[in-house]
Amino acid sequence: MKIGIGSSNPAKIKAAQPFIAYFKDSELVSYSSDSLVSAQPFSDEETKIGAINRAKDCVKQGAEIGIGFEGGVMEMEDGMYLCNWGAVADHDGNVYSAAGARILLPSLIVTGLKQGKELGTLMGEFTKDPEIRKKDGAIGVFTSGMLSRSEMFLHISTILLGQYIYSLNK
Repeated sequence: MKIGIGSSNPAKIKAAQPFIAYFKDSELVSYSSDSLVSAQPFSDEETKIGAINRAKDCVKQGAEIGIGFEGGVMEMEDGMYLCNWGAVADHDGNVYSAAGARILLPSLIVTGLKQGKELGTLMGEFTKDPEIRKKDGAIGVFTSGMLSRSEMFLHISTILLGQYIYSLNK
């Protein structure tokens, strides 16, 4: 079985491993998939749509199951939070989605976001590591390394796999 992931980001690819472990005779293929949302999503809804679009695009490109992950930010009364979504789609048209951890972003980062910069770029500048989005990401930095970006998406991936298995067994 060909399982596609709509990203070449190592943190996201690592997070898709539960699907490979469950579907024993499967291969994970990385696709260049466009989220069809803003480069920096600014709401839960936009971030969710981006993940769904990536998952569906993998299926369009030949995967039997497509996985999409999208990171974004969302404004709440007390500030701006990091948000993240994942989706799984299959060739039968089924789509499932799930969200993960939230964390309040520091005002320095929020200021940059409101000036039009992407979170990944800001985090690269903040940490002096332009590849931070492919490693621990903002969640890793602001949790003192207690939770990495791949672990954050792994949580979502596990939820998605559970939803997908449930749907197969209904």
